[in-house]
Amino acid sequence: MSNKVLVTGAIAAAISLAALTSVDAEAKGKKLEKCYGVAKAGQNDCKAGPGTSCAGSSTKDAQKDAWMFVPKGTCEKIVGGSLKSKK
Repeated sequence: MSNKVLVTGAIAAAISLAALTSVDAEAKGKKLEKCYGVAKAGQNDCKAGPGTSCAGSSTKDAQKDAWMFVPKGTCEKIVGGSLKSKK
């Protein structure tokens, strides 16, 4: 039983990693950049710091370590937007 759980967990982790890689590759093709501190609670595009897993896991509006994709060159024009995470 525990081997089945471990294998299932490993498969889930591999799928998640592949999804993250494809999201970043897709964003580069569309000329998008990660913008921290602008997502509404639960609307981030991926991992938002400790205690979160992926998309939609931010816990408050404008969370400094939560990001979402925006068109390149617009992040720093948005109030509170930053190209780097602020923990």
